[in-house]
Amino acid sequence: MNANATQTVMVVEDEEAFIDALVVGLQREGFGVEVARDGAEALSNFDRVNPDIVLLDVMLPKVSGTDVCREIRKKSQVPIIMVSAKGTEIDTVVGLEVGADDYIVTPYRIRELVARVRAALRRSGVVESGVVDSGTSINVGEVAIDPEQHVVTVRGQVTKLPLKEFELLYVLIANAGRVMTRDTLIDRVWGSDYYGDTKTLDVHIKRLRSKVESDPGNPTAILTIRGLGYKFERPV
Repeated sequence: MNANATQTVMVVEDEEAFIDALVVGLQREGFGVEVARDGAEALSNFDRVNPDIVLLDVMLPKVSGTDVCREIRKKSQVPIIMVSAKGTEIDTVVGLEVGADDYIVTPYRIRELVARVRAALRRSGVVESGVVDSGTSINVGEVAIDPEQHVVTVRGQVTKLPLKEFELLYVLIANAGRVMTRDTLIDRVWGSDYYGDTKTLDVHIKRLRSKVESDPGNPTAILTIRGLGYKFERPV
């Protein structure tokens, strides 16, 4: 995308008062805004709008926000920020597990939302900006990752990973045998300006284990180092 082009935010929200405030606030910050007032409209218009980022309410008419997120993730890695008045831990985890990049709870200040939008947009260009910057395939144990081709192979089988899971796996494998603290992993994958908590990282680790480990309940590759973070274990 041209760095000078207006970035488009798709706002998926059914409360008119929220819509008006979001449209005004985002346009004031230089974003283009497209609005969908229910989940079905969001899915119908997604390809036409081709947004740079999606602000997605959890509670929507017709199709829920989590189902919209799940459907978008089947075809796109566009950044998605889930928006909800709930804010319970289970809602956060569900939102992240279906593929959301971030989660913000209402009420929030428009300044905080804009900061998160900009951070998510910067992170979405992380492959181009150099976090995954090597063209060399890395093999550790039963896992091989090729950052240039964006391909992961587990026990000889190609495994599809969403962008954030791919980046997290790359950082872990590129530092195999080393303990990576939670703060370091968040900084490398989500950026130093990330506003969320470590729950996002833990959910992504859980999802990675389900795809990489032979027995995700008893991991032998992606290990938790209590009180510190995680380590990708080199085979003996």
